[in-house]
Amino acid sequence: MPDMSSHEMHQLQQGQWFRSLPADVQQRLLSSARLKNLAAQQYLFYRNDVFDGLYCVLDGALRINSHNEQGKEALLAVIEPCNWFGEIALIDGLPRTHDAVAEKSSRLLWIPPAALEQMLQDNPLCWRYMAQLSTQKIRFTFASLEENALFPAFKRLVNRLILIAEGYGELSQNSRRVLNLPQEQLASMLAISRQTTNQILKQLEMQQLIRVDYREIEILDLKGLKQLSQKI
Repeated sequence: MPDMSSHEMHQLQQGQWFRSLPADVQQRLLSSARLKNLAAQQYLFYRNDVFDGLYCVLDGALRINSHNEQGKEALLAVIEPCNWFGEIALIDGLPRTHDAVAEKSSRLLWIPPAALEQMLQDNPLCWRYMAQLSTQKIRFTFASLEENALFPAFKRLVNRLILIAEGYGELSQNSRRVLNLPQEQLASMLAISRQTTNQILKQLEMQQLIRVDYREIEILDLKGLKQLSQKI
């Protein structure tokens, strides 16, 4: 078992997916896990890389993105503590779908491929747990496509703040108060201009639902954000 601090172990247990696993599966994952540290802006893997294991963020944040030939970034998500990722390439056996780069100094739990393959061979039921982890992302993708097609920018932004605060579904019992999310990244996620993003954030700040600071957004009233989203 890796030498995790009590805080890191607490972060791990906050995640809905890991917490829902049977105790023996949790133990199996932890017994083969290693810790990996990334410096700010260091890449964990690139799009089209071969599968190199399953990861969980214990501290810090990672951007999941891709770039076109001109270098323009398409930002899918910024993932923070207790979120697991990397299972898609495990399930389909194909290369990585996106880049993963540390937004800031980050610490990850890493399950190497050989350990995962042995666990899945010993207990085929574990494939179901990997599929459950993947379906969280599928649901998020479908919801994002629906919102882009049907909702105005204001509602899409409010919904994305709620989603990130709740850890993309991983923090169902809790929520984050401070989101490490610069405005330009939020704009990129939603495919809207930074000016429009700034205007919406100012409106939410005037309603005392959030507080905008340098490179972060503090959620002051998550319940109020949810009520606002229902009215839009």
